[in-house]
Order: sequence, then C-alpha cells, then structure tokens
Amino acid sequence: MDDLRRPFRARPPKPRTGRGRTLACLLLVSAAVAGTGGCGATATTAAPSSPSPASTPTSASDPSSASDPSSASAKATGAVPSATASAGASAGQALPAPGAPLPTDPARLATALRDTTTALNAAIDRWRPSTGAPPRDVELLALYQQRLYRHAARHRALADRAFARLPAALAAQAKDNVSALRELLALTRPIKPSAVFKVQAARPAAELLGHFKRAERRFGVEWEVLASVMFVETKFGRVRADSHAGAQGPMQFMPATWRAYGMGGDVQNPRDAVMGAANYLHASGAPRDYRRALHAYNPSRAYVDAVLLHARQMRRDPRAYYAYYNWQVFVLTTAGERRLTGPK
Repeated sequence: MDDLRRPFRARPPKPRTGRGRTLACLLLVSAAVAGTGGCGATATTAAPSSPSPASTPTSASDPSSASDPSSASAKATGAVPSATASAGASAGQALPAPGAPLPTDPARLATALRDTTTALNAAIDRWRPSTGAPPRDVELLALYQQRLYRHAARHRALADRAFARLPAALAAQAKDNVSALRELLALTRPIKPSAVFKVQAARPAAELLGHFKRAERRFGVEWEVLASVMFVETKFGRVRADSHAGAQGPMQFMPATWRAYGMGGDVQNPRDAVMGAANYLHASGAPRDYRRALHAYNPSRAYVDAVLLHARQMRRDPRAYYAYYNWQVFVLTTAGERRLTGPK
C-alpha cells in the first residue's frame, strides 16, 4: 500500500456496538487489559525486535510462564525487590529480578515507583531503539514498573497513600496509569488456565513509531493516540490471534471495516494497519473529537478512557512510549493471574 499516493476517501463510520472486536476481555496487557470490548486472547514472545518470526502458541498454564507478581510471598514482605545484575545496565547497577516482591506499605511503594521510574527513564535515554532490541535494564525496569502499577491498581487505599508521597509529575503519571488499568480490569473475565494463544514478536519500537508518525502526517491523528490503540489492542502487534468475533491484525479490524478503510492494504501488516486505523479515526471525528472517534472504534467508555490516558502519558513524555513497548502480557485465569511474557 502506497500511503503517499492513495487519496483519502472519507466514508461515514460504521457502528461497532456489540461486535466484540478487541482482545481485552481476557488479557492484562501493559499493566492493564489489552483492550476491552472483545473477548479474544493475547500473548507475546520475549523477543520484540525479531524481524518476522513465525507465530508461537503460548499456554496460560505453561510452567515456564512467571507467576503473577502479587504472590503470597511477595505480599508477606514489604521489602524492596531482590535484584540481579544485568549486562544491559551500567557498571555496578543492580536491577529488580523478574519476580521480585512488591512493597506493601505506602512509603516503600512510593520509593519504589520513584526510583524505578527514574532508573527506567535513564535506561531509555541510553537505549538507541533504531539500532537494536531493548537492553536488559530497560526490560527489567519496565517490568517492575508495570508490576508496581498493577499492584497499586488492585490496592486502592495503598495506592492513594503512596501517590500522595510522590512528586506532582510522577503522581500524575501514576494516577493515569492506574486509572487506565482499573478501567480495563473492570471488563476482564477469567479464562481457563489451559488456554493457548498464538503470538509473535513485535516489530521494532523505532519502526512502529515511524508508522504512527507517518499516519499522523497524512490523517492528522496524533501518533500518541495511534500508539495507544495498538498498545491496548494487541500489545504492539504481539497478538497474532483473531478475536472471537473475527477482528484481525495489530489494530484489530473486522473484515468489513477493513475493506472500507484499509485502502487496499494487508490487515496483518503493521504499517498498513496503522494507516487504516488513522483513516477510520479521521472519518469518525479525529482529531477534532477523539472521544467520538475512539468510541466508534470500540464502543466502550472504559476503552476510550484508557486509550486517552495512555496517549496523554506519551504526549507528556515520549519515553513513555518506550516504557509501554516493554510492558508485558498478564493473563487472568480461573486459577489466578499469570505473566506470559518477558524476562526470565
């Protein structure tokens, strides 16, 4: 698809009420669910920058999957995480282990959020996304940040007391992330632990950012909103499976909608999918009215709120995009929450 040559032909948006288009009902993605209205399934691999890997099935009950961080042992301690050295970190830097315990009192939670976010921002600044995959320190710090926010989302009183101890800018970030997570968690229903998901590696972060910005230039839809939609829908394209209603690709289009707005592209191709999503959102009211446009994309207030909250974080600080890119997939099963992807 040549996005620079094909003319835009606006069409009235098609309503999607009841179509079950996203994969959000099942998986907790990026400290939140991977979307909302639909009831498909999502999982990811741990190699986000592989060029074009084959799809890989992942089971929610796979013994290699890490347990949910809020284990009994984690709750029993208020300690800051145990740490492990990392090749991606600066010399002498200690990083949180993938399953490190989470703080259980407000002061320690506030300290952990502040220190982790500061270290993650510095690690992102050192990373050159155009030249390679995320380094180990970015992966581990992003995972721990995600786990802290998920923990805060499940414990409102603890979170409120911890956030009151944070600097204003970080408190605003924390409130947005936790609010988005709570919106999407409210729509989540547990699945069987034996469920198996088709997954693939995400395209490189820099490549995806290029698609978002190209679509913004053409259709006027902010790149942060497009990135947030892909983040919420399929964890930046790591989900290969269709939703139970038949929505497809990294931006989750129903076939009829794709035929109308996909401009002849491949729904599975991230570049084409982002361009089609920008086309659809523009025809539905963006950038003039993002709420209206996103509600046409997925008729759920919780979905709209979550997408806009994550987009606001990326607008405030572009490093949030790279942090979200490294957040992992969590699944809610009838046997408890499990992490399916990320550092071991």
